[in-house]
Amino acid sequence: MSIAIQRENTEFLYQQVIAIIREMQTSGTLRPGDRLPSLRALSRKLSVSIPTIRQAYVELERLDVIEARPKSGYFLRVEQTAVQPKRARLARKPMPVKRQNLIEDVFASVFGALNQPGQVALGVANPTAAFPSDKALARIMRQVLAKSGANSLNYCPMDGFPPLKRQLALRYLDQGLQVSPDEVLITNGAQEALAIALQCVAERGDVIAVESPVYFGVLELIESLGMMALEIPLCPDDGLWLEDLRTALDAHPVKACIFSTSISNPLGSFMPDERRAQLVALLESRDIPLIEDDVYGDLYFTEARGTPAQVYSRKGLVITCASFSKTAAPGYRVGWLVSNRYLDHARRLKRAMSCSSSLLNQWTLSEFVASGDYDRAMLNLRRVLRANKDRAVALVKQHFPPETRVTDPLGGGVLWIELPAGKDSGRLFQVALAHDIAVTPGILFSVSNCYKRCVRVSYGLPWSDAVDAAFATLGRLCASPEV
Repeated sequence: MSIAIQRENTEFLYQQVIAIIREMQTSGTLRPGDRLPSLRALSRKLSVSIPTIRQAYVELERLDVIEARPKSGYFLRVEQTAVQPKRARLARKPMPVKRQNLIEDVFASVFGALNQPGQVALGVANPTAAFPSDKALARIMRQVLAKSGANSLNYCPMDGFPPLKRQLALRYLDQGLQVSPDEVLITNGAQEALAIALQCVAERGDVIAVESPVYFGVLELIESLGMMALEIPLCPDDGLWLEDLRTALDAHPVKACIFSTSISNPLGSFMPDERRAQLVALLESRDIPLIEDDVYGDLYFTEARGTPAQVYSRKGLVITCASFSKTAAPGYRVGWLVSNRYLDHARRLKRAMSCSSSLLNQWTLSEFVASGDYDRAMLNLRRVLRANKDRAVALVKQHFPPETRVTDPLGGGVLWIELPAGKDSGRLFQVALAHDIAVTPGILFSVSNCYKRCVRVSYGLPWSDAVDAAFATLGRLCASPEV
């Protein structure tokens, strides 16, 4: 650092502190999303008073250089808000889904990168990797095994481990939703929960409204069940466009909807509670069930978590699906479904599909939640993910072509990047693999080719120089004739 506090300097001390922070920003010592030293720590390092440091931080916050986050400290901001991707047009008609072969090809490459030395797995949405809970979970699992012995290796009750169901019911109460533990059905991940929910409310040939872009797992599920998908555009900030949905409902025989109203994948949008209530009222006025995919709900960057859509239901037509896969342990495959109206049908489907889910994993997660370790892990995970998001957005702005658009997610662990005109994310996917970088092409997130220029990139991983280099390489590849 070339600047130090000089008391004989004509500048005020707090101005010199500001200059130090600015130089650290320019040199890259502090990067967007990094946490600044605490008031006490920087006061000690620079031998100035805490009020002086506080005055400098307040001024930097006024200049939008840093931001204060409650109970977390001060963080370096991204210098300028990124240009958001354009909203897609409302689909003209429902379409059959034909994405399984493409998804299989991409899965083989993207998930293969997880276990290949030297590969940077930016294509996998696995936010827990940014701040894993493996040590706490391993400790709790050992305690469960020591306490229960072989009992924890037995079959679990078909609808789930009762203590875990009670913990989930208590968590929903904190979110404003009163449910009985008996209304919670434990599943093998959220994907099984979605599959069960969809079969409870629709049949082969029915039209299912989905958000656009939509998580490709939802499209593959609709395809496997022989249903049709009708895409409703998302706004990168506020989520679903209700006017577009109303227009679609007037024009097409929509049987059910699958939406992520809290944190969507891949946009990371967040629907305000008021509009979420309007969404439920609109659907229930037409007796259309809503399946809410809430797997990212706990990974919010807003001041408060989104209220589950089921809170606003008056007819019991909302089914909530979620899991611990994006927050605690993807390998545990523990998800759940919450419903009253459709519960008996859901239980029969669960019994036919998989009989039950792992008792040991459910027991461990139940203790993880009950101990408070889960909530503490979520605080840390959200903090790390938000810092990673800021870094990733800044790197896209720095290295990608000027016409590139990128989301500024309000939660979750992925960016949605819209490449300049003439570019093809499918070609980027192939070229990036040759450079040991895995991404997910946008074509997977629609039943049409409307996202051919888009790509999903994960920031939910341990940050390193290799990740910085991967973003720089992707930006260079995007500017090349190969893409």
